[in-house]
Amino acid sequence: MSKISFLDSLLNGVAVEWKALSELGELVRGSGLQKKDFTETGVPAIHYGQIYTYYGLSTSKTKSFVSPDLARQLRKVNQGDVVITNTSENLEDVGKALVYLGEQQAVTGGHATILRPGSCLLGKYFAYFSQTSEFAGEKGKYAKGTKVIDVSATDMAKIRIPIPCPDNPKKSLQIQSQIVRILDTFTQLTAELTVELTAELSARKKQYSYYLEKLLSFEVEEVEWKTLPEMSLDFGRGKSQHRPRNDEKLYGGNIPFIQTGDIRGAARIITNYGQTYSELGLKQSKLWPKGTLCITIAANIAETSILGFDACFPDSVIGFVADPSKTSPAYVEFVLQATKGALEKKGKERSSAQSNINLGTFEHLKLPFPSLAEQAHIVAILDKFDALTNSISEGLTHEIELHQKQYEYYRDLLLSFPKPEEVAV
Repeated sequence: MSKISFLDSLLNGVAVEWKALSELGELVRGSGLQKKDFTETGVPAIHYGQIYTYYGLSTSKTKSFVSPDLARQLRKVNQGDVVITNTSENLEDVGKALVYLGEQQAVTGGHATILRPGSCLLGKYFAYFSQTSEFAGEKGKYAKGTKVIDVSATDMAKIRIPIPCPDNPKKSLQIQSQIVRILDTFTQLTAELTVELTAELSARKKQYSYYLEKLLSFEVEEVEWKTLPEMSLDFGRGKSQHRPRNDEKLYGGNIPFIQTGDIRGAARIITNYGQTYSELGLKQSKLWPKGTLCITIAANIAETSILGFDACFPDSVIGFVADPSKTSPAYVEFVLQATKGALEKKGKERSSAQSNINLGTFEHLKLPFPSLAEQAHIVAILDKFDALTNSISEGLTHEIELHQKQYEYYRDLLLSFPKPEEVAV
């Protein structure tokens, strides 16, 4: 798609003017709506979470409601109105827009501005334009605040957007409608492709889980059932004894200090870490050898990965050093993956605040251990499935990102109009 030829064909010689939102419709700031005000039935209410969900799209339904008495005190949203976020912790989320197409009048709160388009603006055209980098640059000029960022309705009204032939509203709306139809098609195709790719990834993960469970399901009499301490050279919790644990003197050396996030973020082997211990840190901890299987026992239960280097870790992680005459860390990791669901359930039974299990759970946990040859055979099969699943996961994630970027490219292409030169004062 050639930007110049396509836009020339679309515009067919008509001029494009950059107009402030205040010239294109009425803008009013919402007020008075809080989370505690939401009810299960009543008058439809649009809040910031919905605007994020439907970013750039339209909706005829809302997920929240308020009482009729409260609704009478709030700003009204009519069919065709655009609801724009004013406030967020992230500038990226400020200015996101949602066109309301519901037949029943809705309401919104002080987090948003209502734009009632005039005769020369299509609401959804603006909603799509609010996604562009051009709009992002404009809203950034007016953003105020640090922890909570706000662009007021007054400042939002100053932002300019490109309008084809504003002197001919009928023609202008026709051109805007053409652009919206094309972007709607791209949006739908991108969404459908994302759903398909996500379903493919889910199917592959289910296939992997099926073979994991099938290969590691044994009758009691078929194999030996042993505890992890019985199959290890070393087994126990990591150490971090110094108080306070965030003492700066403990950190900044060259000794890797693995944390639960490093285990969660690794595939099978831990190759990266975000923190290091100093010599003082090492003295109050314990250095575990390369090949140690790390097992989390707090927050995210039984997440596992194998050390790719010597490292320390805290007592929220269990270390398992396999006895090579009995088993391997790779086999034990696969077995723990197969029992992860049961361990998570047990952890939630122990604590209502968060999933949590202790060292004793693993000390007494009986796991199946066939012969070393059979263990190696199982590991070889599951390694292939794991590699295939990870490869597909990375590939599909990358493909989804590429299609999203392609959509953003064509969106910006359709909404990229030359700006007039600023007049020097």
